[in-house]
Amino acid sequence: MALLQFISAGLPKTAVPTTIHSDHLVVTEHGGDADLENASSACKKYDIGYWQAGSGILHIIVLENYAFPGGLIIGTDSHTPNASGMSMLGIGVGGSDAVDAMAGMPWEILCPNIIGVRLTGTLSGWSSSKDIVLKLAGMLTVSGGRGKIIEFFGPGTQSLSATAMATVCNMSAEIGSTSCIFPWEESMDLYLRATGRDFVADAAQQNCNLIKADKGSEEYYDEVLEIDLETLEPHINGPFTPDLSHPLSQFADDVQKSSWPKNISQAMVGSCTNSSYEDLTKVVNMVREAESAGLKPKVPFLITAGTEKIRATIKAEGNLDELESAGATILSSSCGPCVGHWAQEGASEHVPNSVISSYNRNFTGRHDGNPETHSFVTSPELTTAFAYHGKAFKFTPPKSKELPRSFAPGEALYQAPASTEDSADVRVTIDPNSDCLQRLKPFRQWQLGNALSMTVLAEVKGKCTTDHISPAGPWYKYRGHLENISNNLLTGAENAFLSRSNGESLQARGQAINRLDHSIDTIPQVAKAYKDREVRWCIIGDDNYGEGSSREHAALEPRFLGGIAVIAKSFARIHETNLKKQGILALTFAEASAWDSVEATDVVSVMDVESIRPGQQLVMKVGRADGTYWHTPLNHTYHQGQIPWLMEGSALNHVKRLRGQAADA
Repeated sequence: MALLQFISAGLPKTAVPTTIHSDHLVVTEHGGDADLENASSACKKYDIGYWQAGSGILHIIVLENYAFPGGLIIGTDSHTPNASGMSMLGIGVGGSDAVDAMAGMPWEILCPNIIGVRLTGTLSGWSSSKDIVLKLAGMLTVSGGRGKIIEFFGPGTQSLSATAMATVCNMSAEIGSTSCIFPWEESMDLYLRATGRDFVADAAQQNCNLIKADKGSEEYYDEVLEIDLETLEPHINGPFTPDLSHPLSQFADDVQKSSWPKNISQAMVGSCTNSSYEDLTKVVNMVREAESAGLKPKVPFLITAGTEKIRATIKAEGNLDELESAGATILSSSCGPCVGHWAQEGASEHVPNSVISSYNRNFTGRHDGNPETHSFVTSPELTTAFAYHGKAFKFTPPKSKELPRSFAPGEALYQAPASTEDSADVRVTIDPNSDCLQRLKPFRQWQLGNALSMTVLAEVKGKCTTDHISPAGPWYKYRGHLENISNNLLTGAENAFLSRSNGESLQARGQAINRLDHSIDTIPQVAKAYKDREVRWCIIGDDNYGEGSSREHAALEPRFLGGIAVIAKSFARIHETNLKKQGILALTFAEASAWDSVEATDVVSVMDVESIRPGQQLVMKVGRADGTYWHTPLNHTYHQGQIPWLMEGSALNHVKRLRGQAADA
């Protein structure tokens, strides 16, 4: 979608080095081959590097090829901080933010606070780098890092490998942090040289004092936490949220008390968080130990190598064959089940079950679309142990190999940017009959007026991630077709208007009351009915609305279907920006209790929107069905440079206008 937005901006080429990665979409169906060819030709046209399907997961490819100490990288995925394991500041953004950078325009972010996390001691036994961030998620919660960068320091950082540090930074996204960073360590030098970047390692060594914290920096952190690696227990987090943290010693009791399904139905190792060479060597050693005892996995055991290079390396070493002969299934080097590319048996029947993985997110229905799947996240080694769970066997603490002697190149799946001469004649065509790709049309400019009156489409109750707003899985094939993917808007969210009336939260998911005829239909269908009748509507959201993935479809879809505002108790950082970029008014209740007072039949009006100013509250006037009114103040975070996005209908409209003015000058 970022590429489609860039194309619609009408620029000849990108202004900064840019790559596109086909890691979320590997199964090419319903014309997918043609769509991937379109991505390839667009990359040739606009001077963009293209990593083809099967080449690997974006963040591992970045670590292997692009990450360097002291740099800054932005990516249209919330786990971009994975690059911060190389002492590079990686920040996840929405597609519109990426388009700004691609177009050579300034990219901005609020100045963050800094949380310092002091690490002491050394990991041992079953504890791993994953446990650092699993524990931290329990300490800070999914919103505790909002507007903050987490900086690790202390003697414990010296004992971690580069990929271990990347794991910690990667999952910092689940704490809502802007990014995460480690200081320069010698393990980074080893990784750079192992991946063929000696010149980067040499430059980093010469300037390493610039990429370490100054002495006495601890007193300048806004908050300081401490984790002792010597006493750190293995952790398992979940279900349904990555901040529900259980030390292994308490896990069995927590399962019993909560009546979660006790039997594991799937065990999965991989994702951008835990699919490194080092991670897989731990799994290999554990499987080898189980094989020597004559044991096979008790449940389906799925394993993903982070990149084609890692897959080819463990293949060359004979480890891949060992895993397959032991009963594991090796998946393509992609995001796979982590983003819902997985057909688990029983998912469509909503059978209660538990799965365990080394992934990063475990939101309701994320992996298989089943709201009854209880997903738990942990380390690769504990995931492997659970694959054999129930057998009378005790593993020894797993050993790992940090890096191979050399990485095997694997299959060549990278398309380098074309030269200007070669790209001049490249045509980018989009089949008008495609179900998966659709040219973007500019959104119309709003006519805001003094009072912006709206029907409330839904009042979203509880956790509402971007997976709830725009589910992934089978919908991914429509990522480039805004009209089709809009059919999933809020289908995973609970509408408080309905759950209050019938008491059934599951029945209230994805449903809304159509105020035109008082029928109950899916939220997308009701939104379409309002759009057809030019009824303006808004969404009322709960705390941390839009957490999780940077998926901008969660902002594009309501805009496409005629939504004009989202009013929430609070927003996740990336989603709030995405809403603003698409011309949707993003507001928060100054008084959180007002959320409980909104009723299904209310008409809400935001007063004086045309006069919006940075730092000034707005007022929401709520009209009851009985003719009475009440008022509540609303906050916003718009600064002067963002207000034109709202007034002109979208940030892209604003960019086009500025570009037109520059061309006329």
